Amino acid sequence: MKRSTFITWDQLKVGSLILIGLVVLGLAIYNLGKAAHLFSSRYKLVAFLPNANGLRAGGSVLVAGQLAGTIQSIDFLPVDADTTRNLKVVVEVEEDLQDQIREDSRARVRTLGLLGDKVLDITPGTPRTARLVQGDTLTIAQSLDYEQVIAQASGAVGDLVQLTSDLKQITGGIVRGEGTMGQLVTDRSLYDQLTGTVTQMNGLLTRLQRPNGTFGRMIDDPALYDHLVAVMASTDSLLIALNNKNGTLGRLLRDDSLYTSFVNIAQGGDSLMKMLTSGKGTASKMLTDQQLYDQLNKTLTDLNAILADIRRDPKRYMKGAIHVGF
Repeated sequence: MKRSTFITWDQLKVGSLILIGLVVLGLAIYNLGKAAHLFSSRYKLVAFLPNANGLRAGGSVLVAGQLAGTIQSIDFLPVDADTTRNLKVVVEVEEDLQDQIREDSRARVRTLGLLGDKVLDITPGTPRTARLVQGDTLTIAQSLDYEQVIAQASGAVGDLVQLTSDLKQITGGIVRGEGTMGQLVTDRSLYDQLTGTVTQMNGLLTRLQRPNGTFGRMIDDPALYDHLVAVMASTDSLLIALNNKNGTLGRLLRDDSLYTSFVNIAQGGDSLMKMLTSGKGTASKMLTDQQLYDQLNKTLTDLNAILADIRRDPKRYMKGAIHVGF
């Protein structure tokens, strides 16, 4: 049987649906490529990293937080002493953004969100420096290591748990009446003693506030204040008198003639003492000559003996001493 060469309506509907699907698919691919900047011209830049935690080939490259390219490759470099250049990362960036990326731009690895994918983010440069061109090297800035932050946070959480445990032990001891704080919280007798002390303090304050008492008069009576003012005035007058250079006290404080006189007297006394102890002169010999001392002592002894004999028999010494003439 010969097949008909005419297109049926059902075939036309199927073909139309397929054509519409292909058009929609093409538009979707075009829009997705445009959104992902797949059809724009790009140029390559190089970055050297000590490590690339979370970065992968095909990952995103951002400029000022906006999608600007992709990571083309991540390759290991030969081992050397410079541990800051372990990996070579080649990125492709849109040529339309070449004016934004300059020599003072900085690239750093960061995370999209808290636990998102790792990306290479490039900061825009300033017009004072030249633009980076094909094959130039990006300067790497210090990146925040979230793993290190999480490790530190874990340590802080451990410390907080330990602190909570310690506080629980302390509060438990207080509730059980252990230690000074526990006694303060649980001991009724201590509370009663504190209440008694407060009562006595209130009584003492009441007595202090009595207007007829000593403290009450010190608080309310201005006489003490007046006396203190008078004393301060007298003290001030005394200080003025002391500062008067024409007065006796003022001259004693300011005039050095009295001091000079005392110094001269001291010097004279010192000279006299030197003369007395030098062994020269009568006074010095009287102090230092043993023979002279012995002679004076003997003379005084003889004189005492004569005086005693005179008292016993005065006629013996007075006979013929008195003559009466007529």
